[in-house]
Amino acid sequence: MNAAGVRHILDSIGAMFPDAHCELSHSNAFELTIAVLLSAQCTDATVNKVTADLFQKYHTPLDYVSVPIEELEQDIRRIGLYRNKAKHIHNLCKILIEQYGGEIPSEHDKLVLLPGVGRKTANVVVSNAFGVPAIAVDTHVERVSKRLGLAGWKDSVLEVEKKLMKQVPKDEWTLTHHRLIFFGRYHCKAQSPNCQVCPLLDVCREGKKRMKTAQLREDRESKAKK
Repeated sequence: MNAAGVRHILDSIGAMFPDAHCELSHSNAFELTIAVLLSAQCTDATVNKVTADLFQKYHTPLDYVSVPIEELEQDIRRIGLYRNKAKHIHNLCKILIEQYGGEIPSEHDKLVLLPGVGRKTANVVVSNAFGVPAIAVDTHVERVSKRLGLAGWKDSVLEVEKKLMKQVPKDEWTLTHHRLIFFGRYHCKAQSPNCQVCPLLDVCREGKKRMKTAQLREDRESKAKK
């Protein structure tokens, strides 16, 4: 896609969601890391309900390692994969205490080495907590990017990230990440995208296909009634 096409997409989504932001509740880099870790295969809304109590009980890495892991499991049991996530949190906190003075490192290459912290989580943390430009590719960003032709249908998550970084101006990486999430979460949904009122229908491969299918269905139903 040429630069003008990318600009059209970014501006259109920006007009729809000018105030897009991280919806995970947190007050510091440590809480954000825990929240993103918990959000894997889980909605931000559910995570926020759990962390509302969790962050009242646990404030530092030492707080987490000071309780039996079974207790932490109970505290987050409403979260999917809670046993694995509790184990990751315990191990992550031990490393933070032993190697980083109880603080979350700001370097991406150090973050990805922490238990339960993958590339996406590291990108979210460095961009939101430390102001480092990054594009984290979650399910919404991946879906929207492929539908709009910013990435190929068969591209891996890493390939999608690299293509977005190449096409989007660096100073817009973090904001674009949030806006693509909002666009995918509230407009271009996985099962019921709002294609009929989408300002990007003209460049959306998926939208054109869906609208064509809907029109053909409508035509068949109309003929059947005659």
